[in-house]
Amino acid sequence: MDTTWEKSFIVEDKTLFLGSVDSLDDVFIDVEGGKSSTSSTSTTAAVGEGKSSGSGRSEQEPYTPLLIAATDGIVEIVDEILQQHPQAIEHLSKDEENILHVAISHRQLEVFRYLKKMDVILRCRLVSRLNVRGYTILHQVADIKNSREGNETAVGPAFELREELKWFEHVQKIMPPHYTLHRDNDGRTASELFREQHAPLLKEAKKWLKDTTGSCSTVAILVAGVVFAAAYSVPGGTNESGIPRSIHPPIYMVFTITDIIALVSSLTSVVLFLMITSSPLEQEYFHNNIPRKLMIGFSFLFFSMILAMISFSASLLLILRFDQKRSWTLTLIYAVALLPVCLFGIFQFPLYATVTRTLHHLHKTITKKVLPQAFLPRKSLKKGKRKSY
Repeated sequence: MDTTWEKSFIVEDKTLFLGSVDSLDDVFIDVEGGKSSTSSTSTTAAVGEGKSSGSGRSEQEPYTPLLIAATDGIVEIVDEILQQHPQAIEHLSKDEENILHVAISHRQLEVFRYLKKMDVILRCRLVSRLNVRGYTILHQVADIKNSREGNETAVGPAFELREELKWFEHVQKIMPPHYTLHRDNDGRTASELFREQHAPLLKEAKKWLKDTTGSCSTVAILVAGVVFAAAYSVPGGTNESGIPRSIHPPIYMVFTITDIIALVSSLTSVVLFLMITSSPLEQEYFHNNIPRKLMIGFSFLFFSMILAMISFSASLLLILRFDQKRSWTLTLIYAVALLPVCLFGIFQFPLYATVTRTLHHLHKTITKKVLPQAFLPRKSLKKGKRKSY
């Protein structure tokens, strides 16, 4: 028997507030350049909303088991509760927030994706909810009170702001367009609340980005200088005719190729870091533009460091002569040469993991939008019970 309704609240109606007449006159401008006329009544639209029962509110627990599972992002429990008690989808918290509000507020992406797969009519009922502060689900994205819980994997403030902007974009897609004009009890739209709440994070992201690009640019210029000097210093010297003595061994070709590619990669990363520094660091640029440039630049820098150490190892093998009895020296050279690269990769692995995820997402986007569908591989359909999460 489902007794969790004792912890929920009565469902009633609220209205969608678009602002006063004076504020609407400042927003809506007609084609001719004049202000459009509006009626003297305030613009509202009735939507299905929840209202607390009033009495006994302090005696009730804030969340039902379904809302607790949504808060912690446990999709399996959410799915099991809704299968056993479908009516539990109407549960509201003490702040009159349904499961969709709670999942978005705590940045639980898996629960959000699960709810998006539900029936259209039921999903619209969840989307149209307003809480006690007049928040839509888009306002829940703008409010950062619980956002840090779901963005613990973000590396640096710039990527954290990027995740917040992605959340705002995803939630806005499932909302009716006119809901973006709704104002909360303090008279703020979701966009205005987002800019207000994320202003400190934007400031941190700008500072972190400048420090990161400055450090990476210094390393990239150092690598470029080393490999550029190595290109004019022939390993093993030259003979009387000016021809390198070690030009015939295959290791000389390895040295030449890795040195050239390392120079090109390091200079490319420097250019990308300079583009980031000179670009306007506004909020909308942190969605895709700046993080993508930073990730690509970091990838080129990491690649140039690997090639520089390979070129260094090849030059040592050309200069020094080893016999089979001293083969352990080769192993020592390889280990010492790759040690800086390994340490750099270990300490920067979280950022590099973010790089690979973004490049994978970019590859999927390009493949989906650019390549014809006929060239894309089709997944085979398998019969059986389909999971809902």
